[in-house]
Amino acid sequence: MISKRTFAAMGVALGLAAAALPAASAEYAALPGTTGDQRVAVFAGGCFWCIEADFDKIPGVLATTSGYTGGTTERPSYRDVVSETTGHYEALHVVYDPDTVSYDQLLTAFWHSVDPTDGGGQFCDRGDSYRTAIFPLNAEQRSRAEASKAAIEASGVLSQPIATRIVDADAFYPAERYHQDYYKNNGIRYTIYRNNCGRDRTVKRVWGDMAYTGIPKG
Repeated sequence: MISKRTFAAMGVALGLAAAALPAASAEYAALPGTTGDQRVAVFAGGCFWCIEADFDKIPGVLATTSGYTGGTTERPSYRDVVSETTGHYEALHVVYDPDTVSYDQLLTAFWHSVDPTDGGGQFCDRGDSYRTAIFPLNAEQRSRAEASKAAIEASGVLSQPIATRIVDADAFYPAERYHQDYYKNNGIRYTIYRNNCGRDRTVKRVWGDMAYTGIPKG
């Protein structure tokens, strides 16, 4: 299996990767605001290219931004984060319409699109930056996240304990622009990476018929 770090390092040699990583001064994306009743949720689910692609399919999700959170370095670059020295997670900032999709539904989609029993990363991507976590922005989100985790644990559907952490939200830093909508802008490269990393195969093994519950197909 080809991890994301290896995939990037392969670069031009195979013509498959995201190309050589841009310089640390690469332009960062902007973080969208909210209007009216719109809400924000933050999740870490391994490679942010993949969780972004999954959450973009959910009706009611208005905007997704790949980025970094949970670490100690202000305004980290991708190079900083993958060096595993900053404590950041690759994460996804989600703006959603609560009249169309609830936070509970987003939690359902999150749980069933990752391997929550893996505490060392996700799929072929290893290291703290690829761990799973839920980052509640307020007491209500924390309560709902903890309830959803407890319900899954009580159901006995998973063969191992849940390793996913629930961590109060911290500063969220949008990733460089070339990471945003990567699955749309680099479709072939993204598909090769996702297939080789074994994400979908593992999610189906972990969850069986419940894999990707809450995320429309296609």
